[in-house]
This record gives sequence, structure tokens and C-alpha cells, in this order.
Amino acid sequence: MRVVALEEHFTIPSLVARIEPEAIARRGFPPGFVNFLGDQLADIGEQRIAEMEKAGISMQVLSLAGPGADLVQGGEGVALARAINDGLANAVKAHPDRLAGFAHLPMTTPHAAADELERTVRDHGFCGALTNGLTNDRFLDDAMFEPILQRAETLDVPIYVHPNLPPATVRKAYYDGLPGRAGFTLSIAGWGWHSEVAIHVLRLALSGALDRHPRLKLIIGHMGEGLPAMLARCDQVFAPDVKHLKRSLSRTILDQVYVTTSGLFTQPPFEAALAVFGIDRLLFSVDYPYSSNQQGKAFLDAVEVPAGDLEKLAHGNADTLLKLKS
Repeated sequence: MRVVALEEHFTIPSLVARIEPEAIARRGFPPGFVNFLGDQLADIGEQRIAEMEKAGISMQVLSLAGPGADLVQGGEGVALARAINDGLANAVKAHPDRLAGFAHLPMTTPHAAADELERTVRDHGFCGALTNGLTNDRFLDDAMFEPILQRAETLDVPIYVHPNLPPATVRKAYYDGLPGRAGFTLSIAGWGWHSEVAIHVLRLALSGALDRHPRLKLIIGHMGEGLPAMLARCDQVFAPDVKHLKRSLSRTILDQVYVTTSGLFTQPPFEAALAVFGIDRLLFSVDYPYSSNQQGKAFLDAVEVPAGDLEKLAHGNADTLLKLKS
């Protein structure tokens, strides 16, 4: 069976080297973090595809692992994003049946970011864009990002809302003061990343941004970042505060958000996501190389759903949403 994974990461070290080390440190990346799994991230050719073959992954949709152009201001950030996207495009052209791409955007320059999204979709056939966390401590519902949301809606391509390191003030208030690296891990994959993306989606809904862009499609990972367990609760407690919305809070999210399995390979969160979002909104992902292709595929093989639903999860929903050639 064809298997498409779409939260799969890469980097181009020679281009990331353009970013000032001070900017990387200010954003909160600890020493050595940028080089974590560096060899696997940097390989976007034969070795990556060999690893996919071993696990039975047919296609990866690649997105840049941070740090990236969101740390570079103005024209330099635009040029860096363009170079990263062109590098990815070359890899995709070399292996068009195995690799696809999400655009990396110069988020500090939103009008240029919208143009770069359009360029990569038009010229490179990219599937949409992936954004990494907040930009200058601002979520995507901020008015400055309106050009990006509007362009993605016009192009009919999704935005994958991915987490990043928390802002310094959040890091200090929520995660400092724990032994060793426990606070840092809590701020990222241990918990913080997931709550950040959930808040990101809730803000996009509560602000009215999704009402303004009703055809905009969002993707989030990690079995919905906790939202499947909380949507009914959110509807209850937000009821007095959402009179400005055209739909209920949960309906807004369920209408416009897709969920991937990235990095979570146990049944309870999958069952919650399936029950709340439905099979048509679920897509398979691994989160390579931070998670194992083999572990992700083993989870997919063990999922107990009807054959037609398994096809949707493994590739059908991704093929339709991302307009992939199967």
C-alpha cells in the first residue's frame, strides 16, 4: 500500500550557516541543538530514500527544521528562504516519486513570504507551507500575517502549523528552574510544543481569522496536539465569548484543520483524534528523523480500521489535500 508521510524534516547546513550565531542563541537554541541528528536532516537523497524503503514509506513531504529564515530580517531573510526552497526543489526534482515539499517562508517579511509561497507552488509544485512557531513572538492571527493566510487560501494549499522554541519570557516563566535539561525538554517535545500549537489553532479560530478565510486549510501534527480531548470543553467554556464567530469554536476547527499522526504511535490518542476529527481529516506522518520510520510504519500496520479508511489514512487524504501524483 502507498504510504505518504508529511511531517518529515530536512536542513541544508551550508545555508543555515548564513544565520548569525547570536540570532540562533537569542531564539533559545541551546549549544549543539542545531546539529542534533544533523547527518540525517542534511541527507535529502539516496540514504533518506533507502531508509524509507526499509520501512515501507512511499513518499515524504519535506519541511525545513529550524533554525531558518524567520531569524533573519528583511531582504536577507527573503534570499535565505528562497535559497532553501530552491535546494529542496532540486531534491524533489531528482526523486519526484519519493519526495515532495512544503515551502519555507521568510516570516518576518509577510508580503514577501506570500510571494515566496506562490513562487514555490507555481514553479516547484510545492504542496503548501510549514511555519515554525511564533515569529517575533506573534501568532499567525496577528494582522501582519494576513497576506500569508490570504495567499494560501487563494492558492488552495494548506499551512502546516508546526511548533518552535518558546519565546524567552514564556521559557523563563514556565520552564526554568528544573533539574538538568528537564525544563528545556518540557518546553519542547515533552509538552510545550503541543500546547503551543493548540493555542495557535485556538487563536486563529477565536480571532476570526478562520472565518475571514473559510477555505484556508491548516495541518497540525502529534494527533491534534491535545485538541481532540479538549474541543468539547472549549465549546462549553467559550460559549459566552464567541458571539462574533460564524460557527461554534469546535465547528470552525473541525471544518478547517487536518491532523497527522507524527511522533505519537499509540492507540489512545489516535482513537481520540479519529472520534473527534473523523477519518477524512487524519493523515499519516512519522516526524523523521526525530521519530523512527519503522516505528511509525509499525503503528500504521497495527491500526484497526476498515480497509478503505486505512487507505485514506496512509495516503488518500494526503494525495487529495496536497494534490500529490500517486
